[in-house]
Amino acid sequence: MTAVANNNHKNGSASATFADGRVQLMLGNAVDHYDDWPQPDVIVSDGPYGLRSFPGDPAEVNGLAALYEPHINAWAARAKPSTTLWFWCSEIGWATVHPMLDRAGWQYVRACVWDKGAGHIAGNANSKTLRQLPAATELCVQYVRRVYLPLGGTGEMLPMKEWLRAEWQRSGLPLSVTNKAADVANAATRKWFTTCHLWYAPPGVALGKLAEYANSHGDPAGQPYFRLRTRGKSATAKQWDALRPTFHCPPDRHNVWHHPAVRGAERIKLNGSTAHMNQKPLSLIRDTIAWTSNRGGIVWEPFAGTGTALAAAILTGRKGYGAEIHKPFFRVAAERLKNAVTDG
Repeated sequence: MTAVANNNHKNGSASATFADGRVQLMLGNAVDHYDDWPQPDVIVSDGPYGLRSFPGDPAEVNGLAALYEPHINAWAARAKPSTTLWFWCSEIGWATVHPMLDRAGWQYVRACVWDKGAGHIAGNANSKTLRQLPAATELCVQYVRRVYLPLGGTGEMLPMKEWLRAEWQRSGLPLSVTNKAADVANAATRKWFTTCHLWYAPPGVALGKLAEYANSHGDPAGQPYFRLRTRGKSATAKQWDALRPTFHCPPDRHNVWHHPAVRGAERIKLNGSTAHMNQKPLSLIRDTIAWTSNRGGIVWEPFAGTGTALAAAILTGRKGYGAEIHKPFFRVAAERLKNAVTDG
């Protein structure tokens, strides 16, 4: 691994880079580098919380949305339709930023709670004096891209859920034959073409069968059906699957993550003291990356801190790209990656 100093930011200021074939870490604001990074499969955002918990973190959530705005807009512009965002923040911080994420096309999936356990707060909070319950949790909220597709040759853009149903109806075929068309018992009518909250997208193989059936039995005037652009052929299974976020979470995992706060050998120290108060457990970050991307995928860590997501990218066979604006944290993260630390 090599560290290269004195590169230039797009704004003309000096920067430093740590890079090898698996990971790249920039010193500076990630906004200056997004355009140079490959499109992400996963974005792990562990930036400002509005709690004054580390250098650069505002003392309150006022202005937090404005701070995130250029990042959120850049994520939206550079993301794939299948990109997943894991957004770490305090509860009130996330609530403040969520409307901006929503406007930028990030679709809320699930709020996950990191339960650090009672050991995290023992001796650290006087609830009688503070008159509030001690905090033993953090939020990590999962988002995916909101995908819009063109209806037939009209150019009208519809969300994926509405588009699927409208494309089938455009063929003139009854919804009752979608199960036969896709060669399933009832998944098409119960899930893929429903208008209720139980909807989910069909796999690519099924979409291919639906398109083939619609093109063979539907109104010839509207062919081809289920095409992803205003012109061209029907979507292939591969093209359709590329629109859908990767997700392969083990069945025994859920949205409450019981894991102690980072301590012991995993806690990175700087001059004998904790390097970063907000360091995340490597195993938690590793899991979220593994659940929502494939080997060889691209991981972004815009607020690198100690570089946990970049380290996790290496461990899971992905490639990582990150930035850290605080020079002491950049040095800590670069040293961590340089030594290929695998235990935190």
